[in-house]
Amino acid sequence: MSVDKEPLTAFGPRVRKSPFFDATRRYGCNAYTVYNHTYMPLYYEDRVTDYWRLVNDVTLWDVAGQRQVEVTGPDAARFVQMLTPRNLSKCKVGQCKYVFITNEEGGIINDPVLLRLGENHFWLSLADSDVLLWAQGIAVNSEFNVNITEPDVSPLQVQGPKSTLVMRPLFGDRINDLRYFWFKETDLHGIPVVVSRTGWSSERGYEIFLRDNQHGDRLWETVMEAGKPYNIGPCAPSHIRRIEGGLLSYGSDITLSENPFELGFGKFVDLDQEANFIGKPALQRIKTEGVKRQLVGLEIDGTSLGAGNEHPWAMFHNDRHVGKLTSSVYSPRLKKNIGIAIVDLEHSREGTRLDVEIPKGERQAMIVPFPFYDPEKSIPVS
Repeated sequence: MSVDKEPLTAFGPRVRKSPFFDATRRYGCNAYTVYNHTYMPLYYEDRVTDYWRLVNDVTLWDVAGQRQVEVTGPDAARFVQMLTPRNLSKCKVGQCKYVFITNEEGGIINDPVLLRLGENHFWLSLADSDVLLWAQGIAVNSEFNVNITEPDVSPLQVQGPKSTLVMRPLFGDRINDLRYFWFKETDLHGIPVVVSRTGWSSERGYEIFLRDNQHGDRLWETVMEAGKPYNIGPCAPSHIRRIEGGLLSYGSDITLSENPFELGFGKFVDLDQEANFIGKPALQRIKTEGVKRQLVGLEIDGTSLGAGNEHPWAMFHNDRHVGKLTSSVYSPRLKKNIGIAIVDLEHSREGTRLDVEIPKGERQAMIVPFPFYDPEKSIPVS
């Protein structure tokens, strides 16, 4: 028996709700997931309609599940550097950096965006895993004088080609000077916020980090009002657009079993830096020996896979298991099924054909250049 209808999500007090939760209900969110122990929207009208609004106009996302870990104190800079193999020595106040947090084997615990608010003041804007507990556990018996907390900070994202048109009446012409992966601390009609040129859409966009949850509903409505002339609509992180653009999802494409080199992110691992970050010896060994697996992009034959896979799908070459498909979706723009997979290195060359075991049988797939759309990422940087 096949089950096509999505199951109900029941709301209760055990899972926390964002400052924008009531607004998302009011604006007709049709499905939620749980992210960092917080309800987060999945889609409003439907995934495809939300996708087209994102790529054509402008959208507002409740991503308060993207929690912050705040690190302060005299040793905050040294402590944060210990968490990540990316060299932060040139990270300036007001700058954001995409980083990996690794364990002692070089496995990835999280891939947050780091924001440096002061010389010894950092936020780790998290993907879905418990970095707060990891960081506190490392610090508790260490030599570092740091304070590690989860602050009252809840982000919204304004994403899409018309996002700057929405942000300009809210924050003035100074928004034009905000560079990609930089941020400003400011306020909006008395609401304390941090505004950054970041996002998880592969489109031009911004994040507005609310610093006082009592203003959640007012901030939401203020942004929606500013966006009315530009056809703004509520949306959620687009599974379609993020796969097109090569954005990886922690828990799907990235787990503790993967390391940065397998994912093609060796440029974010500085093994020559003086700092002894967690996982450094393991990552040195991996680089020396070479990886045995590689992340690749796939085009998958056949009819539409719709929203894609609920579980990793096994991949085969001549009936031999060679990897797993981690994410897949049908792209209405490209008019094809696309996916992300991690496969044995010997089968990772472009043009290689593999078999994918899906719930209703088997499909053929071909390894293709990745990302699938705007590989130079000129759209979000523009």
